[in-house]
Amino acid sequence: MGEMIKNRDIVVIGQQPWDTEIGSNCKNIALEFSKHNRVLYINSPLDRITLYRNKQDAKIRKRLEVIQGKAENLIPIQDNLWNFYPDKMVESINWIGSTKVFSFLNLRNNKKLAGSIEKALKRLNFQDIILFNDNEMFKGFYLNKLLKPDLSIYYSRDYMVAVDYWKKHGEELEPKLIASNDLCVANSTFLADYCKQFNPHSYYVGQGCDLDIFVEDPEKQAPADIAALKGPVIGYVGALQSIRLDIEIISHLALSRPEWNIVLVGPEDEVFKNSVLHGIPNVLFTGIKPIADLPDYINAFDVCINPQLVNEVTIGNYPRKIDEYLAMGKPVVATATKAMETFSDFVYLAESKEDYVSMVALALENDSQELHTSRRGFALEHTWENSVAEIYNAIGLVQKERSTS
Repeated sequence: MGEMIKNRDIVVIGQQPWDTEIGSNCKNIALEFSKHNRVLYINSPLDRITLYRNKQDAKIRKRLEVIQGKAENLIPIQDNLWNFYPDKMVESINWIGSTKVFSFLNLRNNKKLAGSIEKALKRLNFQDIILFNDNEMFKGFYLNKLLKPDLSIYYSRDYMVAVDYWKKHGEELEPKLIASNDLCVANSTFLADYCKQFNPHSYYVGQGCDLDIFVEDPEKQAPADIAALKGPVIGYVGALQSIRLDIEIISHLALSRPEWNIVLVGPEDEVFKNSVLHGIPNVLFTGIKPIADLPDYINAFDVCINPQLVNEVTIGNYPRKIDEYLAMGKPVVATATKAMETFSDFVYLAESKEDYVSMVALALENDSQELHTSRRGFALEHTWENSVAEIYNAIGLVQKERSTS
């Protein structure tokens, strides 16, 4: 293992603000950094169209008060960690067709943001900063030039350019941004390989997961809505989105083995709501459930599945839910992707809908307490502490190369 980074001033910028409700890699990483360094976490600046669309939202009002000078914009979160609301509004420019024109206006946005950040750096007396950019390819594009960090890191945790919003200018701009950083770190091997095309200092650093609530309990009763099911229960927990999940795999599983119960826990998009699955008697939709209840459902499953589609949106994804399944000791069948190779010793990797049927059958047949223990052990290695330790290793390699060149 390399040296831990200590007593440095780190600025974290990303797409997800600190006051986001959903879990965020970027926040977890900032918390881990702050154990041994001073960290300033920058919320994405308010842009005009967001203000126009969400005027009544309390979070938007707070940002507007900051811009108007009516509210404090540097908020201490805990020791060594501050959250910063930029006091400048930026323009909404993604509708512009030409990437050249977009880039010209984007530089103006970046200058506004950098000027705002510099005031916070001065107040906190941050020196020789490390700039950590979490996938913010537009609003963070010029910050390496403008803030002149001692070290710059680009963090890739999603294949963003598969999504139309980012694709439009991102296909041209993200490779340039990756190349302009001292190093890139990624949470899947697919994304590390993608970054490596543009920057040789690109490293896979794994992914952390909060697995505290995911603990198997053989004594616990199944939730009421699935307690009466007879026969094996094959389950999925998570958003039921047609862009990410293969409906054909699920229907094939259910129709091939009517004696199995296929339980899908989570909110459905329109395609799922109108799909053939609702006409299959052994497919059960529970609807959305509170996060705290999810372990009880997984606990009641005999086999967990992740019937992913393989497309641009999913191919690079690190699937957190696999860690949650494994932390509860469950056998898992998942679609084979580049990102899933990391799990190949602990998960059945299916290449087709037929594989799903044979592998679920195999998983039901070959389960044991010993396997439960080894699966849980593997999942629990995926902590934020370990992932950030890998980021420190990558920084160490780049610094070592710097000092010898």
